[in-house]
Amino acid sequence: MTKTFSELPSVTPAERARILTAPRNSEAHQRLMADIPAMSALEVGGKPSGAALSQEFSVVAWNVERCLFPEKSAAHIAAHAPSIVLVSEMDCGMARTGQRNTTAAMAEKLDMAYAYGVEFYELDLGGPTERARCTDDFNAIGWHGNAILSSVPFEKTALFRLDEDGYWFVADGSGSGDSEQPRLGGRMAVAAILQSIAKPVCVVSTHLESNATAAYRHQQFEKLLDMVDEFAPGLPVLIGGDLNTGNHIPPDFDWRVETLFDLARDRGYTWDFTPDGVTTRNSLITPHDTRRMKLDWFAARGFAGNPGPLIPSLDPDGVPLSDHEAVMCSVRIAGD
Repeated sequence: MTKTFSELPSVTPAERARILTAPRNSEAHQRLMADIPAMSALEVGGKPSGAALSQEFSVVAWNVERCLFPEKSAAHIAAHAPSIVLVSEMDCGMARTGQRNTTAAMAEKLDMAYAYGVEFYELDLGGPTERARCTDDFNAIGWHGNAILSSVPFEKTALFRLDEDGYWFVADGSGSGDSEQPRLGGRMAVAAILQSIAKPVCVVSTHLESNATAAYRHQQFEKLLDMVDEFAPGLPVLIGGDLNTGNHIPPDFDWRVETLFDLARDRGYTWDFTPDGVTTRNSLITPHDTRRMKLDWFAARGFAGNPGPLIPSLDPDGVPLSDHEAVMCSVRIAGD
């Protein structure tokens, strides 16, 4: 069972020193992950506004690209009245986002509970466009991860690790490790069981590997489906997030090469709740338009429903809130 905290324990100075001096191999990464409590736990907080989900409800999935503007981002999707929001790339205690807990801030604005898990512990300030936004020359905490925001209480939550070997930590050529900017952690998912007026349901917020092949993402998604089956046997399941489909396949970034779609279909899932259209755009952190990709999806089992709108990530003044559009769907428990 995943342990939960009202505030995830920070990395201590001694732990940080150990990370910085550790060998850059998968064995060292696994030891570090096991010894740092926040890497196997969730932060659960906020206040839900309801007791149970309705027979039909709406869900938004959004990679918020660090979440530079938590309150504006929350207001942007509030107009669509989602009951559940599945978010990724959420900072907590990072200089580039004002050292804020961006998930807690969004949840407060939306009157929702939240469950937040760490994808990476980042030891540096980020790239040039991120450094330009830094309020300090240090990260107060250094968390970057995924979360579920919910209008109803969590009955059960879990963190699923999809990469334990340190794909972004290992610097021997076997992964994507950056020898100058080590990051502890890896791709992961946050899952929750929520009560509806019909029966419990499971929702999952995830983020698959960007700097990898379709075969690697297939393995990650298969692992995720296995863990969901164990966590929520027999329940309706909705998985949403940035699956990085077709990433690093220029020039057309063709998402159709991905084998994870058929993998999920073979296990009873449908992708039909995903809105049509490209889901990336220019942003303040990613200020170029050379990559037009469809990365963000819903996979559902045990639900009926329809795709909702593709929500452009521009605030009323035309300022981009993220390099991803938000995707939305409406669902109903099948057979009820």
